[in-house]
Amino acid sequence: MTLTDNTADQNALNPAYAFGARRFGAVNWLGLWTLYVKEVRRFMKVVFQTVVAPVISTLLFLIVFTQAFGGVRPDVNGVPFVEFLAPGLTMMAVLTNAFTNSGSSIMISKVQGSIVDVLMPPLSAAELAIAFIAGAATRGFLVGAVTAATCAGYMAVYGTPLAIENLWAILYYAVAAGIIFGAIGAIGGIWADKFDQMAAVTNFVITPLTFLSGTFYSVANLPEPFRTVSHYNPVYYLIDGFRSGFTGVAEAPVAVSISVSAALAFAFSFACYLLLRSGYKIKD
Repeated sequence: MTLTDNTADQNALNPAYAFGARRFGAVNWLGLWTLYVKEVRRFMKVVFQTVVAPVISTLLFLIVFTQAFGGVRPDVNGVPFVEFLAPGLTMMAVLTNAFTNSGSSIMISKVQGSIVDVLMPPLSAAELAIAFIAGAATRGFLVGAVTAATCAGYMAVYGTPLAIENLWAILYYAVAAGIIFGAIGAIGGIWADKFDQMAAVTNFVITPLTFLSGTFYSVANLPEPFRTVSHYNPVYYLIDGFRSGFTGVAEAPVAVSISVSAALAFAFSFACYLLLRSGYKIKD
């Protein structure tokens, strides 16, 4: 018997080399990391579509509003209008891109039949949920960072620099928004059977929530009952908290904004996990 044969026999007796189910600890870190990297590389392959295009759209919003209304709009809560507007537009870019990333990833995999490539590896429902949501949050955070930098450059030319009052608030709300809407996008991708249904979620849920959340105006200036109704919009707390990191002024109590965003991040992430564990519309 050769040394190679002897080694092969020993490996065959070793459970680590035996055929069958692989043994992991509590978390399959390699599989989780691999799926996360796959999600990131998926949107980085078309970076002009996934990152550059949203930044240009946001910059156009900023240019149009500042050039058309910036000179006549008064300060909002003591903050110049352009400084008030830029963080809201940045947060809108974060959450819409986080939603789009996870939703399109799962939806395309279902339509193409490649969802089996994700379901067959030894990944638990929790690991799948974490990878999809983290990939979506990464895209949202990246788009937000590039958007903020672009807005800061424009504002410097405009004559109103973009200040940062609380970096931790900016990071917290950006990450929270990425997780929340990454989870919502994953839930939508699991639920939808065709792209029309995903478009309906975007047009009738995501877009109204973002546009009616104080992105372009102060909720405090709204008449009743619209002011009260706006406080039931979860995106309002994300945008208000994120904006406060730049301006130092928050309309909603900080404790309420943090609590609402943390609760929503947990609730939607857990809902995504439950759907993946049940196999709803992905294991039929």
